[in-house]
Amino acid sequence: MSKQGSFVMRLIPVMFCFFSMGFVDLVGIASNYVKSDLYLTDAQANLFPSLVFFWFLIFSVPTGMLMNRIGRKNTVILSLIVTLVSLFIPIFADGYLPMLVSFSLLGIGNALMQTSLNPLLSNVILGNQMASALTFGQFVKAIASFLAPYIAMWGATNMLPNFGLGWRILFPMYFIIGMLAVVWLALTPIKEEKADKSSGFMDCIRLLGNPFILLCFLGIMCHVGIDVGANTTAPKILMERLGMTLNEAGFATSLYFIFRTAGCFMGAFILRRISSRVFFAFSVAVMLLAMVGLLSSASQTIIYICIGMIGFGNSNVFSIIFAQALGSQPYKKNEVSGLMIMGLFGGTVFPLAMGVASDAIGQNGAVAVMTIGVAYLLFYNFKIKKS
Repeated sequence: MSKQGSFVMRLIPVMFCFFSMGFVDLVGIASNYVKSDLYLTDAQANLFPSLVFFWFLIFSVPTGMLMNRIGRKNTVILSLIVTLVSLFIPIFADGYLPMLVSFSLLGIGNALMQTSLNPLLSNVILGNQMASALTFGQFVKAIASFLAPYIAMWGATNMLPNFGLGWRILFPMYFIIGMLAVVWLALTPIKEEKADKSSGFMDCIRLLGNPFILLCFLGIMCHVGIDVGANTTAPKILMERLGMTLNEAGFATSLYFIFRTAGCFMGAFILRRISSRVFFAFSVAVMLLAMVGLLSSASQTIIYICIGMIGFGNSNVFSIIFAQALGSQPYKKNEVSGLMIMGLFGGTVFPLAMGVASDAIGQNGAVAVMTIGVAYLLFYNFKIKKS
């Protein structure tokens, strides 16, 4: 087999794992359905996405250390197994406690996966195209993200054979795909560089003393806070302002991920040709304009446009920040990856704050919280290294 053919055969199963990484984004639409099924408040319902991303705070840095011991590929396989368990539970139980357990395991599995899969990709790609490759991985991940609301909606309206599961039909469907990802990656040989040494927890945490790493960490927090916040809040805005039902408003979540997917696909090519700083500035400007629109308009058309703009603008933020962080510490990729993925804890902080704000003053409160995150990314843009 040619070198190019060998590269493709290693890249495809890794990208299939990126698709499995996207399972975590089902929490946005799922939390809305659980809220409806169990008659929860916004603050109670937002506990589900917050719980998912809480585990990134606990497990990300230890996963960076684990990779130094068992390797990146084995850590990804472990993450997929934990994810499979999380998807299995809701097939048979839909109460509050089982869903809390399921979403917790989904968060733990995704923390392991995001920490290990991104640096594993660096063992597969050819040349110095990490930001572009990460963006393409995010494109594949986003496909799973925007499919989840459609599958849930179809199951809820009996447009799919759902075996009595309703919207929860998405769990067995993603479970089957996750099983394929485990087998495919396990059978794929990937050569990894050995870690120079086994790092300790404090060795990883000390990297936050590097000002640029700290800025990247906070940037990741804001990115995922906006991401989880937008796909969770979008249907609520339509329901509050236009009186839509959840099944009607659920399209807003898919719209967000459609534009996020398109943005990732375009970014994979754009980042090969223009500066990361220029593209990052454009992306943040698009999100800022969208936030202004959401705060000031009750028009269905404008709301949809703004949701799409947030999806597009936020699509390449993670890849650029992550690549910048790895590039600043090339000999500590596992540790830096652990820290950056720990920043996904922003998916806990933002939904909790948004839930409290929206219960107090409506969905404009949630949008205001997201706008704070966009403002930080605008500040971060001036710190990006030219590339």
